[in-house]
Amino acid sequence: MTLPDERYRAVVETHRFLLEILTTPRVPKAVKDQARRCLRHYPSGHDMRQTASQCPDIFQERMEPVNRWVQAGVQEKQNEA
Repeated sequence: MTLPDERYRAVVETHRFLLEILTTPRVPKAVKDQARRCLRHYPSGHDMRQTASQCPDIFQERMEPVNRWVQAGVQEKQNEA
């Protein structure tokens, strides 16, 4: 079960990880080239904020604890059905 804020964080952390690969000296060139290709069209921070504001059921920067709890319950019920 993945909540909108977890999904948002995963995309942001993956972006950071790919950037880190590019600046780590001992990473093979082929891996750096692949990371660079992945980043070429990767969503920017602005893209993610826009998406979160337009599709909060898919991406959310942050969820209030009570909303997070309710959303988790809703998703759990959907998974049981």
